[in-house]
Amino acid sequence: MEHSYQIKVVARPFYLAEQSDEKEEQYTFAYQITIENTGSITAKLIARHWIIEDASGKQQEVRGLGVVGEHPELAPGETFEYTSGVTLNTPVGTMRGTYQMIAADGTEFEAEIPSFVLAMPRTLH
Repeated sequence: MEHSYQIKVVARPFYLAEQSDEKEEQYTFAYQITIENTGSITAKLIARHWIIEDASGKQQEVRGLGVVGEHPELAPGETFEYTSGVTLNTPVGTMRGTYQMIAADGTEFEAEIPSFVLAMPRTLH
């Protein structure tokens, strides 16, 4: 039987005003990630690769093993949620990337993390 190797990633970003310092150009964001196995075989998250870009075009790449110290293993239909954060030097930026996954049959594949926007809310006067 052919397996489908599919992981859906949804990001919900938040601006953390209390952890930001506009005078110092430090804008801190949290993001909640939901990872769902929409494929037909159990898969384990091995590593992450993020590309973070601020409004001035400065990019930083972050690579590491697991997420928040864990290597979640998801059976078909299961989800895993975690929250992490990032600080930018501009009030707007974007994040995107991939998770490196390994399926129960040994097949390695990548799960795309679609680009999402980090933006400080503008206050109305």
